[in-house]
Amino acid sequence: MRKMMSAAAAFATAATAVVAMGGAAQAAPADDSWDGCPYGAVCIYGQGVVPADNPHPTDVYYSYGAHNLSNQLGKHWVLNNQYGGASMSLCQGYNGTDCGTPIAEGYGVNADLTPINSITLNRP
Repeated sequence: MRKMMSAAAAFATAATAVVAMGGAAQAAPADDSWDGCPYGAVCIYGQGVVPADNPHPTDVYYSYGAHNLSNQLGKHWVLNNQYGGASMSLCQGYNGTDCGTPIAEGYGVNADLTPINSITLNRP
């Protein structure tokens, strides 16, 4: 009888823990996306697209370092929705070479990407 009681108590404790964890897991994090650009990312939008009117970036980058671009011609909005002081740079060379002035988190630029061959996500 004692084994049944301790087994029932263990089951009840485990069930309570699962319910408690399930409730916490269902809590949605704050949505800090910016015109469709996820929090922590740098996003490029299609040529001529205004992000507020069409919040669907064509390219989304999360990892620090250089990212080579291809087929990005004309004016595009590039949003830096990173956090913690991370910046991004537009670079004329591949692999993050010949970069312009870093763009701080929370800022975006409407840039001609024709001469741009890579972007870098820079650690703070």
